[in-house]
Amino acid sequence: MKNLKMKIARVENEISQEQLAKMVGVTRQTIGMIEAGKFNPSLQLCIAICRALGKTLNDLFWEENENEKI
Repeated sequence: MKNLKMKIARVENEISQEQLAKMVGVTRQTIGMIEAGKFNPSLQLCIAICRALGKTLNDLFWEENENEKI
């Protein structure tokens, strides 16, 4: 599943994939694959991305399912 929330947060912050990659210590291709839903980042990388974008893990990586009740 594509990570549109991460892409939207990145664009809202006017940060390119390459800039975000440098901020969190990965390649631009890794950021692109995360946004495309082709790579599951480690928790450590998720936290670094959240810090760089000023978001929480829930904001960027929690998949909401309307049929699921917690």
